[in-house]
Amino acid sequence: MLLTIHKSKIHRARITEANLNYVGSITIDEALMEAANFYEGEKVQIVNNNNGERIETYVIKGERGSGVLCLNGAAARKAEVGDVVIIISYALMTPEEAKNYSPVTVFPDENNSVN
Repeated sequence: MLLTIHKSKIHRARITEANLNYVGSITIDEALMEAANFYEGEKVQIVNNNNGERIETYVIKGERGSGVLCLNGAAARKAEVGDVVIIISYALMTPEEAKNYSPVTVFPDENNSVN
């Protein structure tokens, strides 16, 4: 049996852009991705603290150090620039793996930087 377990998250980052005319996904600053153990193309859930929206999409690598957090395509309709979001990734694990796993949580500053 495999369980879906919280792998990592970025807690309370701010949306910097919303690009409706893009093919889809969320662009995340590469440094923020690395800190949160996110992979390009990985499925993530985005929870918008401002309006309660929850969406799923995949990660695209953004420019390192830019602080970019851009919802693309249809997802752009689910948030506004400045909205505070939580971005969560999950992993399939056996019960034994899950017992020993500690998720990664990143708390970026107001510019989506990690120190």
